[in-house]
Amino acid sequence: MSGVSRERGFTSLRHILTPLALVALIAAVAMPEITLPRNTFNYIVTFDITQSMDVEDVVLDGAPVSRLKFAQASMRDALGRLPCGSKVGWSVFTGQRVLLLMSPVEVCGNYDALLVSLDAIDGRMRWTNWSRIAEGGVYSAVRVAQQVGGGAAIAFVTDGQEAPPVSASRALMEGINAARIRGWLIGVGGDQPAAIPKTDVAGNRIGYWQADDVIQAPPAPGSGVEPQTHEELSELRGEYLASVAGQTGLDYRRLLSVTSFGDALLDPRFARREPVPTDLRWGPALLALLLLVARFVPDAVLAGPRAWRKRVRTIVLLVAPAFNRRPVRVDRTPRA
Repeated sequence: MSGVSRERGFTSLRHILTPLALVALIAAVAMPEITLPRNTFNYIVTFDITQSMDVEDVVLDGAPVSRLKFAQASMRDALGRLPCGSKVGWSVFTGQRVLLLMSPVEVCGNYDALLVSLDAIDGRMRWTNWSRIAEGGVYSAVRVAQQVGGGAAIAFVTDGQEAPPVSASRALMEGINAARIRGWLIGVGGDQPAAIPKTDVAGNRIGYWQADDVIQAPPAPGSGVEPQTHEELSELRGEYLASVAGQTGLDYRRLLSVTSFGDALLDPRFARREPVPTDLRWGPALLALLLLVARFVPDAVLAGPRAWRKRVRTIVLLVAPAFNRRPVRVDRTPRA
């Protein structure tokens, strides 16, 4: 078939691309969701809202922000990475208990609602200024997850500061079955002790906590020496949180970057294979787009590659004979 015939054939073919694109668009609109198996996740995320979480010793986009704001930014990143079919709910912690704010809901269908409700979490929800993480918060979070059901794991975000502080020799609350706990203890905060902002019930900052305002750590049993503590200051108590995690069956992870939270929540150990309605309408929609591009692409654009092919063919025809000539044989036999 000659080049002219091929061009004419393609030109006539282009006219049927428009109805084919229309059929693909109709399929994209009418195609129902298809149920496919997919790895999903189910979490109840608990945020510590005690006043130490207002310490601004972590950096976000080059500026210092509070620990709570950094944790929320990390969770926003995680929401965008969780696969459709996954579920997330919110709860807050202060004192000795966790209060459920939102039961786990599907992330894709409720993405905007999850973002808005996440941004609304702040210290104004606080109902007391003291806290017990190991002896109350973690266990309350586990109970809330078990009451909600559905196999939800927990993700407890805190800096590890407890007020009043617990003696280092004091054992954790007994009676919890570590085998029934699934999830994360997430640490957030800097390594250097920093002043804790003091806020009123409306969330307005009214100064900083001083040494005389707080209870310092008690001495160890049998020791008459007062320990040198600084409970009016706060830093991430990662070793303590790792110890609590090890005794309760949780995993510990520190938020070192905005993506750290999502990396933890997407851990394959917490995935469950479930049938999930999947939207595949993008397939025929993309096909329709490609068909329309091929239909309405200017002839000049198509002429360019054809011209180059013609030039290459001409060069080959001119050069090829030079390589096909037979070499001249020279007779070197000496004459008599």
